[in-house]
This record gives sequence, structure tokens and C-alpha cells, in this order.
Amino acid sequence: MKSIKIWNDAPSDKQAQQIAERLKDGEIWIIPTDSIYGIMCDALNPKAVRSVCELKGINPEKNNLSIICNEISMAAEYARIGDKTFSLMRDNTPGPITFICKAQSNLPKEFKKRKTVGIRIPDNNTARMIAEKLGNPILTTTIDFEDEDYARNPELIMETYDGKADGIVIGEEGGTIPTTIIDCTEDSPSIIREGIFSIQGL
Repeated sequence: MKSIKIWNDAPSDKQAQQIAERLKDGEIWIIPTDSIYGIMCDALNPKAVRSVCELKGINPEKNNLSIICNEISMAAEYARIGDKTFSLMRDNTPGPITFICKAQSNLPKEFKKRKTVGIRIPDNNTARMIAEKLGNPILTTTIDFEDEDYARNPELIMETYDGKADGIVIGEEGGTIPTTIIDCTEDSPSIIREGIFSIQGL
């Protein structure tokens, strides 16, 4: 399993570009976020998306898939963002929030089974830089863990996913509390899961 070590959530341009190129080639990587470490791939690579779903045991017909974007303008290319949702994103991102939005038609078919997509603009330079270098969103889903040490310690995460993922970004200690989820598919956005973040504007 490949690994790239970064310091203080500040990968170099070279490191971010290298990881982005790995994702573009269809690889699956474990990458830190502002909540729990995530299993990630190029969101526009259908084969890689299917591989992540199989690895995590996700049924796209029953579960929302989420993507990481570097900023709202990228998110708007892949999700329908109304005025209220835009205001919430503007006021609360970057941050550990997942905004469930109606998906645009340019995402792989796995997203179209539910016609929605979770939007993440995390308060994490590493994930956002990789998305920027990739030039399009990253599919993300949280790692599985039974013991909190296996969520926090990237070396233990690497041990768990060796042979399952292609690589890991070894960064800061991971979290154990998931994101707050906001349903933005209706006229009035609503909280459907309270997570690590208290959202402003609802």
C-alpha cells in the first residue's frame, strides 16, 4: 500500500498533484478530512466509484453518495444549488457538513439511482487541494472502524486497509464524529443528522 506523509494539513503542490494523478488513474486512497478519514476516488471514474461502493458495502440505490469539492463553484457544476443552499454553503463552508442536493446529469450512473449527491467542502486543505488538482470532485465515504484508535491513528488505518485501498495520505489525527447532514432537496433545507458541526442559518 502506497503512502504519502504530510505535515499540519499542508501538502505541497507536488504531493497534491501526485495524489490527484493516482486518483485520475483509478486508484482508491484513504485521505484525511475535517471529520473522519475517508475512502476516496475520482468521482467521475465509474469503475473506481463502483470499487469504493463494493469496498464499503454501499448500495447506491439506497445510500447517498458524497463528493468533495474544492469550492462552491465546483459543487455547482455537479449539484443543483438553490439560493438558500448557496447562502448556507457560503456561510458554513469550509466545514464538516454534507449538503444533500439534487444531482446534475454529469455524474456517473451510480449517483443517478437516487438522483441526489452529498456535497462536501471540508475544512481540510489536503482534501480540497487534491480536488483542485484533480479538476473535478472526489467521491468520499468514511472509513469503517470499531475502535476509536483505528479512526484516529493513520498508521492503524493503513494497517486496516492494506490490500483493500491503493494508498493512504498519512496526515493529522483523524476524528470519530461524522459530519452534520443538511437536506437541501426541498425549498427549505433541514438538518437530518446532527454531527460535529452546528450550522449557522437554520
